[in-house]
Amino acid sequence: MKFGFDIDDTLINLREHAFHLYNQKMNKHIDLKAFRELQRVEIHEPFGLTDEEGKRMWDSSLEEIYYTSCPAFPGAAELLNDLVDKGHEVYYITSRPKEHGERTMKWMVENGFPVQSDRFFYGMKDSEKVDIIRNLQLDYYFDDKPEVLETLHGESLRVYVKDQSYNQHVAIPRVKNWIDFTFED
Repeated sequence: MKFGFDIDDTLINLREHAFHLYNQKMNKHIDLKAFRELQRVEIHEPFGLTDEEGKRMWDSSLEEIYYTSCPAFPGAAELLNDLVDKGHEVYYITSRPKEHGERTMKWMVENGFPVQSDRFFYGMKDSEKVDIIRNLQLDYYFDDKPEVLETLHGESLRVYVKDQSYNQHVAIPRVKNWIDFTFED
């Protein structure tokens, strides 16, 4: 079978990691409760930043956000390695910018994820992910963003949403954590 995975906030806890970095950079102590209540993907509002300021903060912090100590969600790497060990194909489909693709692949390998370069897609907009997913003829696809998943809902593949505060309205099977996750038949 073919399994496709988004990376950020699906396999790795990127936004929470960035939230901690924002606290450090801005010398603030905003509680994680504010993070867990966010209703959108962007994390800047609890820090009192406008959308424009938030975008600048995110863009200027990408190096630290992407390549420092961002943790994988518990069980994510183990699950993907288990899939590969059982003979399944694992694909990564991320909207990370092109200039971060090769380093992201290397970072994923260094953090225990099974990566094959011909199964690693990056540098597209979220709306372009759908075409790649369809062309790969995946059996399963996992993402955190409602816009991607809702476009795929009703296709022949099974889609799952990685549980986040901003996607609670999505009526698609949900992955709360990777350790206890099992596939539906």
